[in-house]
Amino acid sequence: MEPEDYRIIGIGCDVSSELSVQQAYRRVMDTYGRIDSVVASAGIVENYSAFDYPFDRIKRLYDINVHGAFFTAREAARHMIPQGGGSVVLVASMSANIVNIPQPQTPYNAAKAAVKHMASSLAVEWAKKGVRVNCLSPGYMLTKLTKTILAHDTELKKTWESLTPMGRMGDPEDLAGAIVFLASDASRFMTGSEIRVDGGYCVI
Repeated sequence: MEPEDYRIIGIGCDVSSELSVQQAYRRVMDTYGRIDSVVASAGIVENYSAFDYPFDRIKRLYDINVHGAFFTAREAARHMIPQGGGSVVLVASMSANIVNIPQPQTPYNAAKAAVKHMASSLAVEWAKKGVRVNCLSPGYMLTKLTKTILAHDTELKKTWESLTPMGRMGDPEDLAGAIVFLASDASRFMTGSEIRVDGGYCVI
């Protein structure tokens, strides 16, 4: 197929709002008539010590990173189950498994651990309904978000790279293969699994 054969639309959505997520899915269903796979990747991170972390910032982080993942998965499943199934990929982080250093980010780490276990729990709940739920856990990636953080702290980038066995940060494109695999029928007997794409960080 040629690029012009695909119909691609962009839809604005506030994942922290259940209503906004529901409206986005209605738009997708009105346009395409079905939902086969969903990747819940919205997330934020901030670095405050536990004593200094403002509560409104913690709440915002959980609203986006945890509640947003739940709303995205649940509303997808509402449409997938009647059509016979589908695949949901929740993006957690290697931070669900390890404690990042040197930056303090306890609420983020806890949120990503919640997303990882959410994927396992939903996978079991929906296994016989045809909806697979798996988890992708990236390591340090050169996303727009991390580039903004590192623009003010070049030494932090060197630290992250030195702690990663492959000696570099990942590019967003490094996640593409794993996402396609989990979203497609290539992983049709996988549910509740986690794939880490972290350059070996969690091995050591």
